[in-house]
Amino acid sequence: MDANSKGGLFISNIYEVKDEFEEKLERCLNSVNTLLNGMSEREANDALNTHVCKGAQQHEEVQLGLLYAILTDPSPAHAQKNYRDIHLVCRDAFSIVLTRLNQLIYEKWLKLRDVARKQILWLARELVKNAVVGSDAVMNNLMRQIAGGDIMPKNVYLAEGVLDILTEHRSWLDKFPSLIPVTVYTFLRVIVDHTGQIFHSLRQREAEFLSSLMRDKWTECQVIGRDLVRLLQNVARLTEFESLWRDIMLNPTALSPQFTGLQQLLMTRTSRKFLISRLTPDMENKLIFLTTKVKFGQHKRYQDWFQRQYLSTPESQSLRCDLIRYICCVFHPSNELLCSDIIPRWAVIGWLLQTCTSNVAASNAKLSLFYDWIFFDPQKDSIMNIEPAILVMFNSMRSHPAITATLLDFLCRIVNNFCPMYAEQIKSGIYKSLRTILEKRVLQSLQPLFENHNLDKELRALVRNNFTEFMSTDNVAVKVEDEETNNKDTTSIDIEANHLSVDNNLSDAAFSDDDDESPIQNNKFETGFRPIHDVQRYQPVDITEHLQQLDGDIRDYTMQLQSENDQEIQCEIMDRLMQTVVREDEFDSDMTATLATCLCQILISQFNNNIFPQDVDDESLEESIGTPLFVMLRFLSSTPEEDPSRIPLLQLLGDMYLKQPRIGYHLLYFLRVGKLSDEKMATYKDFVKSLDGCTLESCLLADMRVCQEEDVRLFTFLLPDIYTHFPNVCMGNTDLLQLIVSSIDGSQLQELICQILQGNLVMFRQESFLKVLNASLEWETLEQYFLWQLVTAHNIPVEHIMPILPKLDYHAHAEALTSIMVLLKQDCPSSDLLRPILCRECKKNDFFTVSILNYWAQEFEDKLAELIYSQFSKVNGGTPSKKRNRPGTNAKKDIPNADQILSHLDHMRQICRNISLLQHESIQTALQQVQQTASESQKTKFSDLLALAEDIVDLKSTRVLRGLPGRRAAAAAASTTTGQNSTSSSSSNPSSTNKSSSSSKSKKQFNPWSDSESSSSEEEIIKPKAKKRKKAVPVDNDSD
Repeated sequence: MDANSKGGLFISNIYEVKDEFEEKLERCLNSVNTLLNGMSEREANDALNTHVCKGAQQHEEVQLGLLYAILTDPSPAHAQKNYRDIHLVCRDAFSIVLTRLNQLIYEKWLKLRDVARKQILWLARELVKNAVVGSDAVMNNLMRQIAGGDIMPKNVYLAEGVLDILTEHRSWLDKFPSLIPVTVYTFLRVIVDHTGQIFHSLRQREAEFLSSLMRDKWTECQVIGRDLVRLLQNVARLTEFESLWRDIMLNPTALSPQFTGLQQLLMTRTSRKFLISRLTPDMENKLIFLTTKVKFGQHKRYQDWFQRQYLSTPESQSLRCDLIRYICCVFHPSNELLCSDIIPRWAVIGWLLQTCTSNVAASNAKLSLFYDWIFFDPQKDSIMNIEPAILVMFNSMRSHPAITATLLDFLCRIVNNFCPMYAEQIKSGIYKSLRTILEKRVLQSLQPLFENHNLDKELRALVRNNFTEFMSTDNVAVKVEDEETNNKDTTSIDIEANHLSVDNNLSDAAFSDDDDESPIQNNKFETGFRPIHDVQRYQPVDITEHLQQLDGDIRDYTMQLQSENDQEIQCEIMDRLMQTVVREDEFDSDMTATLATCLCQILISQFNNNIFPQDVDDESLEESIGTPLFVMLRFLSSTPEEDPSRIPLLQLLGDMYLKQPRIGYHLLYFLRVGKLSDEKMATYKDFVKSLDGCTLESCLLADMRVCQEEDVRLFTFLLPDIYTHFPNVCMGNTDLLQLIVSSIDGSQLQELICQILQGNLVMFRQESFLKVLNASLEWETLEQYFLWQLVTAHNIPVEHIMPILPKLDYHAHAEALTSIMVLLKQDCPSSDLLRPILCRECKKNDFFTVSILNYWAQEFEDKLAELIYSQFSKVNGGTPSKKRNRPGTNAKKDIPNADQILSHLDHMRQICRNISLLQHESIQTALQQVQQTASESQKTKFSDLLALAEDIVDLKSTRVLRGLPGRRAAAAAASTTTGQNSTSSSSSNPSSTNKSSSSSKSKKQFNPWSDSESSSSEEEIIKPKAKKRKKAVPVDNDSD
């Protein structure tokens, strides 16, 4: 059933929980319907008035119920009646209705059904028509939801509906000076998206409305500032705006006596509220998350999502200007954020420039980036507005100079070409920007940027002419021969004329994260980043000359391979070519490099296609390796290791690998799928050995990284064999493990766990396991949880995880502590588990130890009490161990002290309620021993906890003295303490000895990593031999 055919406000499916706000509105409507059931219209009016007079709750109930009826019932008659009823019973000047309506528009617009959107526009029209106080906020929120760069029917319908309301009630709009500039800014921005014959009528109406409004209300419109000029440039050639643009340039007083001209607009900084208005609330939230939560180096997946969601269509390219203006002028990160490892603003802007697919949109985006430079005033403008542009150029100039070059070229050209009549002022503004950058030490020097030798000769000359002040003395003395680019005569401001001459060289440039030399001293933000190594893309080449350098049959077969389109024939030709290579005596290194270049170009389509089939079975896997590339790999793998003809094949493959890195994982895939006897992947190891300066670890990790970026499904498919055949490289390799957990999703994690449970995949070793856990503490939350899922699947004994426990912080390492807590919950307490838990520092807001002790106390109270008692005894020396420590061991290693144990028990007493553990006989005995040996500071610190033991002692003593004859009472009272101490020290604590023993045995069988001799001294304490147990007289026995 179509979503819109169902009732309600929001689009939903059967898997989603119904929205709470909608449920509330439904209840209110049901109450209203129940109240008015069977009444005439007059009776209904009286009933509504009587009901709302009962209180604020009834008033809100009626208002929301009628609002819900309007939004869900498209009938005009019903909507009009419900709106009249709201007017009738309203007691708060529409405050409740407007608040909820604004909430729906701002927070839930994207989820609303088409009927609800239509009714909201109808209700907004009625509010405006009746001049309801607060209706301007509703119109402002509706305009905020008009997305730029979106010509989908729903978005166009909203823009057209808002335009109809404002055009029809123009006199109402004139009464709101603050709403007029927002309206102008919104429709000036979206009018450029409404191109083509299909939007001709809408564009005509928008242009007429805007030109009329701006002429009549120019004083209100000019407060927009310099971004008004930027938007007017895009529509200056429309007939409706030609005369307006002419008056702005030549006759400004015709618009307003106080308006002095274009320079006045350019000198006025645009308020943030206008720049915010061109991003929808949903878009703004996503962008804020990207720039405040995502770490630099782990941002690719978020940027890809944002690209698919908002920037995937040709029309959406114009949205990049709005995003860049928002990042530069609205989002100013705090110092704390600047010093963190969150992705910086310049990196996001670089990505927006890099992924732009339109020359015009790229030029507009660069203008948006430098727009605040043009008339920069240090007294009025912020350094944060100009900082991203200089950092984009500086951080991109080494590894990807194309980005730096195109931005520098653009900056030089706008000095004279943006507006010739104000060329000197523009140059002054740009110079002020550069001086402020140096004064604020955004960069220490501009010479590395302006004197970069990677720039071409013409651009260096252009930079030298425009920015002489910032060049070194030696470079200033250099004569510039060609100065034509700085003497162009331009008479008008036109965005196409200004920027189409600037080449858009961003399409082939990959944005760089490299920052080898930090321009800001003592700035962690600039020095703490690790470069992201993008997949080296193969650059197509013309192999005509290379083919002529080949000889004989090799050239003939290579040319046949190039001209043939049938895949089967190509495979036959490749097989004959490989046989010729093996037989060729004069196949030297020069011919190897030439043939490698030719083959990489000929096989480029095979490298670019995904080789891993969608439906994996033996037939599809076999079919996937039926291409000429795999014929070459099969020829290599089938050649015996001792055969000398293997050497030229390895050399050829190595030269191809340098030009086309995808060969590495293609070879791994072939060795995995091909039905060969090469079970240990010896061919891949020989291939790595033939590469100069490559180790097996570095080469394998690089190949798997390329595979992961190309096809995550294939990457997951290869992992079991990689870990099986290269265990010394893979197990304990934190880089590979992070690559895995950062790239897989839920289904791929499930696949890996299935492989683990089937015994096909082992990812951890005992000696390197703690190193992996320590490294994972710096990973993303989702990456850590995926890691712990893999750890759990391996059935690793929790004892091997416990050494990391004392160093974990409750707030900083929540992922690790949560996972450990779940593992401990599934196990029973033992001394090996309890010691690290009690060794943790007790903090007020750290509930890890308290939580696990409380859970164990409910399930294993006797066992836990005995273990805590043994820890106290170990600390106090009350019960020495009967087992001799092995030579070389440290008896006091990882043993909690008395303060730590008491702190956790006291924390448990404060946090948890009805804890019977603290009243257990073993705990009471331990607390009594502590009370006798504790210092005064300990007694003071833990007075409430130790008081529990005193209460028990007093209670028992009272019971004993009541039952004794008078003469023996004094003797019994005198011997009570001694007897109690003797009992606690000489007798073993009762209960659950057999239970703990059996638990330990079962645990050893379950634990594949356990040491057969691992038996702690504490376990000896809680299990003394029966024949050495001294029987004590019960203290409540009346006999002699």
